[in-house]
Amino acid sequence: MSSSCIFCRIVSGELPVCKVLETPDVLAFMDINPVIKGHVLVIPKPHHNPITDVPDELLGRTLAAVKRVVDAQVRGLGADGVNVTQANGEIAGQIVPHVHFHVIPRFEKSDNPRNWIPGKYTSTDEMESYGAKIRNAVRPRV
Repeated sequence: MSSSCIFCRIVSGELPVCKVLETPDVLAFMDINPVIKGHVLVIPKPHHNPITDVPDELLGRTLAAVKRVVDAQVRGLGADGVNVTQANGEIAGQIVPHVHFHVIPRFEKSDNPRNWIPGKYTSTDEMESYGAKIRNAVRPRV
């Protein structure tokens, strides 16, 4: 736990939150600044940042909770779709330095636009070049 982390303070009970799902390792709660009403944040309770520091088993349990929240948004809110996003680092849009997933319900009749505008590669070769760099940097599982 980090005493300066707002999410750690939520986990410890120091700050109030509207919980939607809680397990021994994971907490899911309503985002107070929702992109769409029903926007939920899912976090591992132990403080980890960035995502590469989260132990695989804990990350798996966190993603299982994300899946349960997606199902609940579809069944409970009638969402037509759901965005699941996760940012690492300030440049990527991460505001709270504690790994978290945004689970955002989407509705066909909504005036809220998509979250991003797709770009393009200049060629298949350019795409392959990026793919090769990533492929060659993938570390073996430990």
